Amino acid sequence: MIEVRFHGRGGQGAVVASEILATALFREGQFVQAFPAFGVERRGAPVTAFLRSDTRPIRRRCQIYTPDIVVVLDPTLIGAVDVTAGLKPNGLILVNTERPPEDFSWHNFTVATVPASAIAVEHRLGTRTNPIVNTAILGAFARATGLVQIESLLEAITEKIPTQAERNHAAAQDAHERVQMSALVGAKHFASEMLRP
Repeated sequence: MIEVRFHGRGGQGAVVASEILATALFREGQFVQAFPAFGVERRGAPVTAFLRSDTRPIRRRCQIYTPDIVVVLDPTLIGAVDVTAGLKPNGLILVNTERPPEDFSWHNFTVATVPASAIAVEHRLGTRTNPIVNTAILGAFARATGLVQIESLLEAITEKIPTQAERNHAAAQDAHERVQMSALVGAKHFASEMLRP
């Protein structure tokens, strides 16, 4: 089973990101769960969303405390929230930032970075001050993890966000090409390690 935790702020699309990813994984034959955990429900407040994926039916119904992967949609949450809490050793942290992975001192984890905010602005998703980064971060997720095909992701985006599918496709594909990873683990190796029974 793969468990993913998303950290974002209200309005960035963290919950929708988990739903799009669940749809893409379901299209590839996986059993999935996607659910949010809200605190104060307002724009800009911290939001956490969760996703489970497995080749077998999922019986668990609790929050995810020891994820394999953490996705950070807003880098200002680093330090304000312990985004690495419970992350399994050699787990992956994907961060929306223009900084390279080597700038982060998480030595026990693989770090991937992508300038999702800049990509969202380039593709006119949200505004310059409040970009909607969910589809860009998912494009980077596909490349960094190897757990989902970009084609499945694009189909899921069309299903979940039909009104701006073209812009969101472009953002996902752009981020897929621009993601950077630390040297600890490559994407294919990471996926094979995560999927090992």
